[in-house]
Amino acid sequence: MGTVKLRHLPARAAIGAYVLDSGLGKRGADAETAAGLHGMAVQAYPFLADVDPRTFVRVLSAAEIALGAALLLPVVPTGLAAAGLTAFSGGLVGLYLRTPGMTREDGVRPSPEGIGLAKDVFMLGSAVGLLVDVAGERARHAVTRLRPSR
Repeated sequence: MGTVKLRHLPARAAIGAYVLDSGLGKRGADAETAAGLHGMAVQAYPFLADVDPRTFVRVLSAAEIALGAALLLPVVPTGLAAAGLTAFSGGLVGLYLRTPGMTREDGVRPSPEGIGLAKDVFMLGSAVGLLVDVAGERARHAVTRLRPSR
């Protein structure tokens, strides 16, 4: 998965701090908060209905803390951290697109209520950008190894 490049650090730091803070904020959520977060998730992902709301929020909190820390810690390869961020933010974009009232009539542009979730598109874009950069580096190194030496 490679090493961490200096150019990766701004996106990793900004998104990592945001995700870590979000996860820390969900620790010890009360029953009402857990029910609200769980209810929104169930609207988009019905299979989550069988999960207890408090368990859901505990797992979500732990996942956000782990992902935020992975993004912030430069010992975690960018490819690995970006893969986790892609999966996580992809799920959030799905939540945004599937939750009634979050988008305008076209189903894409955010409604006033959806502005808060629309930021997840930026996280997904950054994650994919990091993955593309890592893949490009690996491809360049592979091509360099295949070239005959002069």
